[in-house]
Amino acid sequence: MADTIEQTRVRERSALDVPWVTIVLNDPVNLMSYVSYVFRSYFGYTPAEAERLMLQVHLTGRAVVATGPREEMERHVEAMHDYGLWATLGKADA
Repeated sequence: MADTIEQTRVRERSALDVPWVTIVLNDPVNLMSYVSYVFRSYFGYTPAEAERLMLQVHLTGRAVVATGPREEMERHVEAMHDYGLWATLGKADA
């Protein structure tokens, strides 16, 4: 019984430790230059990295723009919404 409880705790801890990601989604409203500007100004990406991420959003429909604890990723998603971008969060692939 104690082994089962400990195994459950380890699984729960492992699930909580999995990083979360902020995902920006493509939308029909915002200009590519604006999306790149948001990535530079909010996340501090270099112009080249902001452009790469913007193109990934444009061409594939989505891009992971940040990874970290859930609360931090929730703040990033809210900030992206404040900028008018479509964004969500999810668990990073283990």
